[in-house]
Amino acid sequence: MTRLTFLPHPQICPEGKTIEVKPGVSICDAALEAGIPIEHACEKSCACTTCHVVVRQGFDSLESAEEKEEDLLDKAWGLEPESRLSCQAKVTNRDLVVEIPKYTINLVSEKH
Repeated sequence: MTRLTFLPHPQICPEGKTIEVKPGVSICDAALEAGIPIEHACEKSCACTTCHVVVRQGFDSLESAEEKEEDLLDKAWGLEPESRLSCQAKVTNRDLVVEIPKYTINLVSEKH
């Protein structure tokens, strides 16, 4: 199991959270399964940037982003070199520290 640490976020995860995840699971799915309500307006189909995260530790262990993800990330709020769409980034066997940006570019935020 791989340790995945989410840094504190004022609304989504105020205290932060560390979870154990099997390799091959996306960061987004891991967050949702752990009760962290990360936005995913396109239902994890790599069609928006609402699940944008910044991988603060362990970024190099992730597979490279595909061109479609890179194109979408160019539109993300607070883009950094270690930015990924959490629906596309799959956990490997190396621990990760992830920050959920303060804002997303989402014209309509819905509660599920």
